[in-house]
Amino acid sequence: MKLDRLVAKHRSLGRTGAQRAIATGRVRVAGEIVVDGHHPVDRYDHVSLDDETLQEGMPALYVMLHKPAGILSATSDPEHPTVIDLIDHPLRATLHLAGRLDRASSGLVLLTNDGRWSKKLTAPGEKVAKVYLVETAEPIAPEAVEAFARGFYFHTEDLTTLPAQLEILAPRQARVTLHEGRYHQIKRMFHRVNNRVTSLHRESVGPYTLPGDLAPGAWRLLTLDD
Repeated sequence: MKLDRLVAKHRSLGRTGAQRAIATGRVRVAGEIVVDGHHPVDRYDHVSLDDETLQEGMPALYVMLHKPAGILSATSDPEHPTVIDLIDHPLRATLHLAGRLDRASSGLVLLTNDGRWSKKLTAPGEKVAKVYLVETAEPIAPEAVEAFARGFYFHTEDLTTLPAQLEILAPRQARVTLHEGRYHQIKRMFHRVNNRVTSLHRESVGPYTLPGDLAPGAWRLLTLDD
């Protein structure tokens, strides 16, 4: 929303009166005088006119959660517990997920009420790295490393996956780094190399890494500096 629209909405000034009030330095956004009526504002901005608060500004929340297996990556579900059910915060109803995990998978889940932040983490064009620890039913063939790096064609979506990094850690354990998030992607990729995923755990998303002291089911608030 543009600043002049917000000011006009909260006071009976009309659009012209709101623009005049802004141009004469009577309006502050986050404590700073703004004289441009086209200045963008959102629900997180505190806006005042002549020291009268027009919009309080909703606090932006950023949450890191260690999802256990069996919990749904959803905000609500009539049958199964969700990640939101694990969060004890008065504003938890405002949260949405910045990327999901399958119900059977565990690991890092990020939630927020800031759509701009979540979009940067989830938009395909951003190619944010996501790292997973994977265990498999059979030993991982060495040639799978090159196959993951080449990418796999998925005929259902008519696309080829982006190059992925496969690091073999043990005969049946590997670390996989993706830069996209297709449906059941890691399971489908291992199926292509004649193997089956038995455990999938997300370790990190972009700059955010699941800390070792955050127990399954536990969460904590983040700041953008974390």
